[in-house]
Formats: sequence, C-alpha cells, structure tokens
Amino acid sequence: MVIYIHGFGGSGKGVKAQLFRKHYKEKGVKFLAPSLSYTPQLAVSTLEEIITTCNTEDIKLIGSSLGGFYAIYLANKYNLKALLINPSTKPNSTLYKILEEGRALNFFDLSYFDFNLNHLYMLKNYVVAKPKEELFLLMLQKDDDVIDYTIAKEEFKNSKQIITTGGGHGFDGIDKYLNDIDNFLEIK
Repeated sequence: MVIYIHGFGGSGKGVKAQLFRKHYKEKGVKFLAPSLSYTPQLAVSTLEEIITTCNTEDIKLIGSSLGGFYAIYLANKYNLKALLINPSTKPNSTLYKILEEGRALNFFDLSYFDFNLNHLYMLKNYVVAKPKEELFLLMLQKDDDVIDYTIAKEEFKNSKQIITTGGGHGFDGIDKYLNDIDNFLEIK
C-alpha cells in the first residue's frame, strides 16, 4: 500500500494525490491519500493508526512539503521507505509566517482555518535528529518558491536525490519520474 501525505493546507484530493491515485490504480497497487487535519498531533495520529492497522512491510510513503516532514518521522519510526517531494524539514520556521495572519488557506475548498503557536509546538514532537537516510528518495526543484531546496539537499546528502532546475513547490513534471519513484519504493 502507498500512503500519500499532503502538505499544509492540502488534501487527499490535490493534484499530486490524484496523479498518484490514478497511477497506482492502473498498476493494481492499493493507494490511500487521507485528507488530514491541520493540527499536527491529529494528522500524525491518523497516519499512525492507518500504518499500525496495516502490514507495515507493505507500506510505502509519499510525502509532499509538510507531508514530507511527517513522512520522515513515520518512515524512521516504522522503518518504511519514503519519497519526499520538496519536503519541509524545518516546518517551524517555514510555517511561522502563518502566525502573523493567524489563519491559513485550505486549498481544497478555499476556506480558512485557524493556525496558532500550539500547532508549531506540536511539530517539535516529530523532529527526527538523525534520519535513516537510506529510507528516502528526495525530489527537489531548485525554483521552489516556498522552501529552500538546499536545506533538504544537505540534511539528506546520503539519500538518493532527484534535483531539477525550474519547477516550483508542487514539483512540476513529477509524472516524468513515476518509474524512478516506483523503482525506489520497490513497487512492481
């Protein structure tokens, strides 16, 4: 089973989730892209419940942005392979600017939700000091307008990496790398 973990303000109905859903359906691979709470503790507990209910040997993770941060934590805890797409490895600093507004946009229905300092404190519970770098494939685009790609590049220097010029935070053209992703995740 492949579990897709969306980013901050995202959902299981986002563009990448839909792309992966279609791809894995065509391959006959179980795929799940839950729409997670914006509250970190609830999001992670939902993912852990899914993982512990399933056979962890069969689970692969795909995490995008904040979902990449969650995937780092979960992959290390449960020894799972994971694809990290423009991951937020330092979400406290990335999301701190949201606190000024006090609310954030849900990209699915364009509504707003409250985001506060307690949410940032919750993220500290999921920091992994020394990730098992062999578990990860990083996909980074140099023109990511949200996160500096060099941070993840350096933090995961011993992980496999695909770095492209151009693009953006959503990783433009990810469909060109589906075979590379499947090979790394060992999906036939």
